[in-house]
Amino acid sequence: MPTSTPTSTIAVPDAFAASYGAHGAAERAWLAGLPDLAAEFLDRWGLRADGPSAHGMASLVVPVVVRHDGTPAVLKLQQLREETAGAAAGLRAWDGDGIVRLLDHDEPTATQLLERLDATRPLSSLADDADDDAAVGVLGGLLARLTAVPAPPGLRRLSDVAGAMLDRVPRAMEALRDPAERELVRTCAAAVAELLDEPGDRLLHWDLHYDNVLAGDREPWLAIDPEPLAGDPGFELLPALDNRWDAVVATGDVARAVRRRFDLLTEALGLERGRAAGWTLGRVLQNVLWDVEDGKEALDPVQAAVAGALPVR
Repeated sequence: MPTSTPTSTIAVPDAFAASYGAHGAAERAWLAGLPDLAAEFLDRWGLRADGPSAHGMASLVVPVVVRHDGTPAVLKLQQLREETAGAAAGLRAWDGDGIVRLLDHDEPTATQLLERLDATRPLSSLADDADDDAAVGVLGGLLARLTAVPAPPGLRRLSDVAGAMLDRVPRAMEALRDPAERELVRTCAAAVAELLDEPGDRLLHWDLHYDNVLAGDREPWLAIDPEPLAGDPGFELLPALDNRWDAVVATGDVARAVRRRFDLLTEALGLERGRAAGWTLGRVLQNVLWDVEDGKEALDPVQAAVAGALPVR
């Protein structure tokens, strides 16, 4: 039996405090309250800490055991943000089909109790040991299952997200120095505008890449960390196209490798390639807009390479 960790010893990892705290005062205040928040939910949900805490980019994850039956689980603590507000609704709609199962949830704090997966075995470990097609095939299979579910009411909608993106394009164009990059942004914006009247109604994960898939007991691979959105499944592909870019570059033909991933994914999801390419350009546009808001004046070369490799609509 693992030794219990007293709740008072649950600490915020220094690396997480430094990276997440750099976002601002609200984030630093939330970080300061995390030990007490963890202790509150360990008590409220009858949990016992069961190992050292881990973290992602925006959450603290505490391995726990449910006291009354010994079930291994994880307590996920994250700040309530627009991107995470619909996570519990999405997880309930999926009900563990291809994704981590939600065991409990506190709406005001966005705190979640989740089934425990093997955090030491992300899908990127398969990509390290096998050819890229195998890992992309796993992603495609999971995305096909996840996007088969209709989005529940109340989630953010792709139509709203895409419309807001188009409103921000003129300012981004002013920030970019290279005329060729501005032209690429125009192409991305035109693709989004063409698709805006048919945004879709499927339940999207929004961020499914190799490290957001972990090995599990009830299934070989399960998705984690959704930021649910209601929309077209074509909007799901970019994280799988630009993740593990070193493997793409290592092929010696970047455009061909990107198209290979794109073809595998669109086939797995049964997508019309033109629409999927258009919504993928929309994801490129979203990343460009975020970069410009962070003060950048040039496109990320990876994003430009993905956009340039997509089949012409």
